[in-house]
This record gives sequence, structure tokens and C-alpha cells, in this order.
Amino acid sequence: MASSREYLDFVLDQLSSLDGISHKKMMGEFIIYLRGKIVGGIYDDRFLVKRTFSSERLLPGAQFISPYPGAKEMLLVEDIDDREKLNALFNAMYDELPEPKKR
Repeated sequence: MASSREYLDFVLDQLSSLDGISHKKMMGEFIIYLRGKIVGGIYDDRFLVKRTFSSERLLPGAQFISPYPGAKEMLLVEDIDDREKLNALFNAMYDELPEPKKR
């Protein structure tokens, strides 16, 4: 099942106070970037973020979900209504994320 544009718009609105938020559509789903680094994505209308030390610390008890068969597990963000928590999560994760690959 592809993710809806409405869900993407809601998540992007929740992250709108962060500088450098962008997204890219990929095979019916959406990849979320912070200043060029992949932070997570929207898969089947679920907001998932990469596993980092900070994401595991700030999302205790979060479900580990593979966004598609063969993919690394990511953390499900269930409380997407809390803008401050999302901003803190993304800011904490940023330095732990790999740099974008050079093309």
C-alpha cells in the first residue's frame, strides 16, 4: 500500500520549524531528509526513523519495523503530534547519521 500525500503533508507540517527538511517520493513511499541526510521515511502511512543511539534513547519502547522486505529495521514514531519531541529527535539524530553518498 502506498503512503498518502495527506499523511506526508501532516508529517512535514510537524517538522516545519526545522531548517533543511525535504522529501523525495520513491516507489509510492516518501524518504525524509534533514539537511541532505536521510533521517527516515513514510512507509504505508507509518513514520519510521533510522536506528541511531539517539533515536533508540528518545523513543524508548518503540517498535522495530522493516519498511519493506530485506530492509534494515527502523523505529516507528507513534507520537507524531508532539512537534517539540520530533524536532528534538531529528536534531539529536543528525550528527549520528551518515553523510550523503557522493554521486
